[in-house]
Amino acid sequence: MAKEDMTVRKATFAGGCFWCTEADFEKLPGVVKVVSGYAGGEKENPTYGEVSSGTTGHVEAIQVYYDPSKITYGELLDFFWKHIDPTDKGGQFVDRGLQYRSAIFYHDEEQEGLAEKSKEELDKSGRFNKPVVTEIVRFTKFYDAEEYHQDYYKKHSLKYSFYRNGSGRDQFLRKAWGKDLEKSKPENGSSYEKTDVATLRKRLSTLQYKVTQQNGTEPAFQNEYWDNKREGIYVDIVSGEPLFSSLDKFDSGTGWPSFTKPLEPGSIVEKEDGSFFMKRIEVRSKYGDSHLGHVFPDGPKPAGLRYCMNSAALRFIPKENLEREGYGKYLTLFVRK
Repeated sequence: MAKEDMTVRKATFAGGCFWCTEADFEKLPGVVKVVSGYAGGEKENPTYGEVSSGTTGHVEAIQVYYDPSKITYGELLDFFWKHIDPTDKGGQFVDRGLQYRSAIFYHDEEQEGLAEKSKEELDKSGRFNKPVVTEIVRFTKFYDAEEYHQDYYKKHSLKYSFYRNGSGRDQFLRKAWGKDLEKSKPENGSSYEKTDVATLRKRLSTLQYKVTQQNGTEPAFQNEYWDNKREGIYVDIVSGEPLFSSLDKFDSGTGWPSFTKPLEPGSIVEKEDGSFFMKRIEVRSKYGDSHLGHVFPDGPKPAGLRYCMNSAALRFIPKENLEREGYGKYLTLFVRK
């Protein structure tokens, strides 16, 4: 084991759709990475199709790699309980079947003891009017899910958003926990930082990496957000820092998402760009240092600016998800006057 890995520990949880549980845990400070996969069954190297059929005994699960000096296993458990329905034996929310049941897979006796204690405390708390039925099981094997499922909420953010909003998950969590529901991401700017290159190559799609790290440009009219009309904000795909608002988005006719101004001017860095024998102003994110696009002086009045961005450098967060994602302070932007 490499020296840098000595301090990283594993925790394995099942909470229904792994797209959602991976997205939730990956935003926690102290979590190094989260992998979607399968656990608890007998078949070797199961495929998504086999697991989703409910015939292998596996559940959709996530393996959480965390730094215990920054977040404890107990804190992970607390976060886990607040992001599932622990009273549901037959699945989670819209996803039905034992392959979607909730479970905690302990890796050692310490984790087992903490898991059993936290489950007992939750059961006695009176938070739910039904018993807590989440299984606590000894960890055996974990199989990584197909690459398509890893970081699904980043690679296919619009599809993920539609799925999650329709699943009933967040509606249940808000009703069950109210103000006690923990935010998945801190709002202070210090939490936004650039990840190392090796991690970025794993996390980002080929296009996302080319655009953000190699100053690439995606095809016009063939990108995720050029025609997105939903209300919400756009954040850096690398660091998560807030960049633009849908309120400032307009149809520039160029085939790329265009904005009249940044949401947070302090999160934008503008640099002269002389590539391709042209004089342009490049736009980068402050903390993630991601190449986002360029700004041009041909936008609508009064500012007259057009921030022409690459969808691949952005992640869209719908207004209804702002609080859960840790960007709750921007909700007031979308209040009708």
